[in-house]
Amino acid sequence: MVTLVLAAGCSDTGEKTVVNVLPAGSLLGPMETMEAEYEALHPDIDIRSEGHGSIQCIRQVTDLHRDFDVIIVADESLIPDMMYIPREDGNGTYATSYIPVARNEMVIAYTSQSRYADECTEENWVEILRRPDVRTGISNPMLDAAGYRGLMVLLLAEEYYGTDGIFDTIVTRNLADEPVVVRNGTTTEVVLPEMMKTSGPGLVIRDGSVYLLSLLEAGGIDYAFEYRSVAEEHGLKYISLPAEIDLSSPAYADKYDDVTVNLGYQRFTSIGSERTGRPIVYGITVPTTASHPEAGEDFAAFVIDSMAAGYDTWPRPYTPPSVSLSQ
Repeated sequence: MVTLVLAAGCSDTGEKTVVNVLPAGSLLGPMETMEAEYEALHPDIDIRSEGHGSIQCIRQVTDLHRDFDVIIVADESLIPDMMYIPREDGNGTYATSYIPVARNEMVIAYTSQSRYADECTEENWVEILRRPDVRTGISNPMLDAAGYRGLMVLLLAEEYYGTDGIFDTIVTRNLADEPVVVRNGTTTEVVLPEMMKTSGPGLVIRDGSVYLLSLLEAGGIDYAFEYRSVAEEHGLKYISLPAEIDLSSPAYADKYDDVTVNLGYQRFTSIGSERTGRPIVYGITVPTTASHPEAGEDFAAFVIDSMAAGYDTWPRPYTPPSVSLSQ
């Protein structure tokens, strides 16, 4: 149990304190539950959430300078990489600490209407996704952690299955500008083009992984790289992947580290250009720019405890350390 850092409060006028939260899109479902439970305990607090891809969440504060009190991303490494940088006003950095809160794993989501749904298995999913009439969806790796993780899964799959050309067939051939793939022994780096525009029908890209769900359900795509919790929350069928490639297990951290995705996107200065494979861990922080840091810390502690409890269709718990997010 994480001790609540500071008690949330209300203004002298009796109006509710608005706590603005930026959750990764894969947490929108759990966030609805946590908002309702927290507000029931704290009627003087109004939690307002705005979901984005994880990179976009952080950019709202570091590049667009919007006011948010809590940020929760699906890749904990994004917080030090993108927020432990000097603020434009010279008052320190955008964040000074974070806490890991949950784990997840990558899966291949689909529906009963997907092409070859009755054939696709854990043994042949690569062959199915490489078929010319199959449409695969990923989120934009420039904006969303699930996007670059989907690419990492394909790169790791080539080594795991001993099959060349998986990434090329599913991704490269369907992009207007080809990524550069550099292989050196067991390590692979992909340098993405600045604009992830598709040119072939086999690949569909959306800003966040949750935006692929409606396409799946409508038949606009056949398969999508998603987090397991998202697939389960929305009642989708999914293919579980080997732990060696699904980015779920600390035991395979050294193997995941063999793949790197270089975003190559220079428009926004705060984006760390290289994302290296690592086990999926969500992280939470209270920005130093928060208007209500005390209330933000209190809600963050509530989120940590809620995620640690472990609910069906939520990301898996991560045992949190006994520290606070006090600035």
